[in-house]
Amino acid sequence: MSPYAAPLRDIRFVLDTLLEHRSLALPQYQDLSPDVIDAVLEEAGRVAGDVWAPLNQDGDRHGCRLEGGEVLTPPGFAEAYRAFVEGGWNGIGSDPEHGGQGLPEVVASAVQEMWQGANMALALCPLLTAGAVEALAQHGDEALKARYLKKLVSGEWTGTMNLTEPQAGSDLSVVRTRAVPDGAHYRLHGQKIFITWGEHDCAENIVHLVLARLPDAAEGNQGISLFLVPKRLVDAQGRLGERNDVNCVSLEHKLGIHGSPTCMLGFGERDGAIGYLVGEPGRGLAHMFTMMNAARHKVGIQGIGVAERAYQQALAYARERVQGRVPKSRGGGSATLIEHYDVRRMLLSMRARLEALRALALLSASEMDIARHAESTEARERAQQRVDLYTPIVKAFSTDQAVDIASLAVQVHGGMGYIEETGVAQHLRDARIAPIYEGTNGIQALDLVTRKLQRDRGAALNSVLDEVAACAASLADDPELAAWGRVLRDGVDDTRRALEVVLERAADAEKGHDALQALATPMLDLVGHVLCAWQMGRAALRARAALQDGHEDTAFYRAKLASAEFVLCHWLPRGRAQLAAIEAAPALFDAPL
Repeated sequence: MSPYAAPLRDIRFVLDTLLEHRSLALPQYQDLSPDVIDAVLEEAGRVAGDVWAPLNQDGDRHGCRLEGGEVLTPPGFAEAYRAFVEGGWNGIGSDPEHGGQGLPEVVASAVQEMWQGANMALALCPLLTAGAVEALAQHGDEALKARYLKKLVSGEWTGTMNLTEPQAGSDLSVVRTRAVPDGAHYRLHGQKIFITWGEHDCAENIVHLVLARLPDAAEGNQGISLFLVPKRLVDAQGRLGERNDVNCVSLEHKLGIHGSPTCMLGFGERDGAIGYLVGEPGRGLAHMFTMMNAARHKVGIQGIGVAERAYQQALAYARERVQGRVPKSRGGGSATLIEHYDVRRMLLSMRARLEALRALALLSASEMDIARHAESTEARERAQQRVDLYTPIVKAFSTDQAVDIASLAVQVHGGMGYIEETGVAQHLRDARIAPIYEGTNGIQALDLVTRKLQRDRGAALNSVLDEVAACAASLADDPELAAWGRVLRDGVDDTRRALEVVLERAADAEKGHDALQALATPMLDLVGHVLCAWQMGRAALRARAALQDGHEDTAFYRAKLASAEFVLCHWLPRGRAQLAAIEAAPALFDAPL
């Protein structure tokens, strides 16, 4: 059985039942049907399970090698990537005008989880390319789009984002890479570090999107521009030419994702790397955020995919590993791990959280579809407000939970989990980068409280909380689910109170910034728990109705009710505890360290 059989069933539940395929109601997708979407998911699961997944552990062991300036990826990676490209998977969510298949973002996100769960190191390559496509499509001029976009959409060429420098990590205002005008193009000089898939042997060209400064640029963020720098130059007819002056200086040695080449790139070691301005001068950081925001949602999906793979491996191990005995009250005799209630607690915690995180991430993706394609301006604007609100939560909350879920998978294995041969430790090592990628999770929390909640004084969040409260009321109307409804309603009340604290602290002209930093992460954690509990409350209502209607898939719906009960009664209280931390005075953080 494919390792994607279990999540495929749950993905279908989210798309069919929770979201009711609402993206397909948009004019853009009127020719699609649920059956077509189902076929796409099925085939993606097959390719991910049969082609990509078997390379995951070998890729971790072999890693990448830098030889003579060329990066060699692990055995089988180039062939697996070519199969991915030839199957048309790279462009499933891209505009047909640029050679994409034009499927809804919610479908592309569901498929993205499969690639990430199958082989995160390899899946990072198309993840970065998708961001490059988005940035170039929105900000590139017609000549650049004509020359590069179709090859990027198809995946024949891959893309990167080049932000970080040795002195410029999260603070990009101190970027030093220079771009000097030279006729119709620019020549770039500088160094970039931590460039994911910055050099490799899986595609014939790599398109780098690079932040750099023009000679007369102002200091700080306002002086940064965005440039397209190809590995190999491309003429007006799209033919590949000579190698550009950009080279892989070294490969980083990392905790995980060993099959993903993370490069230090040198630009302009000879005459200068030829690059082309993307968008407006001095607007590079704003343009790059088009790429980063798209990537942030995908990194949240990435965390879910890796954690799902870890859960499946832990579940399989617990079913076969014999340890201890069953209590006499349950019949006695030798026991597999899964018969011990503490192990069952861990496994249920993993599964329930994954279902909640998946539902929230796909809800966010469906809002992206509405924001892009709804007929009315009002509907598009409302959906975009929700996308903006959900993005830092999906990115940060999902990846933090993914690390914990992967850690629990090691725990279920016991001592065997700490042995590399079982492969489960790789998921923990791989997952650990996701809370750091695309702006650390602390930065995501600051984005939530200092931008998203401040700009409308919590109006978007309160609008969502109104829907959560309505779900809580529906649960309360069912005698069997009433206790869950009360817990969810209390979560709404806690979040509204926390929002009041955020707005009060922000109003302090002297200490507001520091106060918000102190409570940002607890606030994101609280909101993440409540929104995930909302999704499982909705799932519980649908599962209960299906069972009452005599639906034949009783095992799935009973399991869904168990997941909902765990999230609402065992997990949500942990999130609600963050309110006390949010209300606490921030003076503690002035203490000496």
